[in-house]
Amino acid sequence: MTLKIDIDPGSPVAPFEQLRAHISEQARTGALPVGYRLPTVRGFAEDLGLAANTVAKAYRALEADGVIETRGRNGTFVAPAADAAARELAAAAQAFADRAHRLGLTRQVAQAAAQDALRAAYGE
Repeated sequence: MTLKIDIDPGSPVAPFEQLRAHISEQARTGALPVGYRLPTVRGFAEDLGLAANTVAKAYRALEADGVIETRGRNGTFVAPAADAAARELAAAAQAFADRAHRLGLTRQVAQAAAQDALRAAYGE
């Protein structure tokens, strides 16, 4: 199995976010199976033509979302799918927070927008 990632340098979306989204989607759909070992940060950065810090940032976000797990010197792997809904929700919340930040909104404005959306979704 080969990890296929295409980073669009002309995209308004930051490269780390493109990488995070691609890996998250492939893990969610099963294209990357549970236990799949991801490339090292440095090796992946070289393959993609990105800075190592860009790949490391994406890996940290994916780990925070529960999509991947780092096992020390053994490497980084796609995490078990037991909490797929929680991971998907965390990824959506992170995307929302990143977008609100890029738009220059305050935390209070972003939180109010999220609460309004939740009220509407839950019929409150």
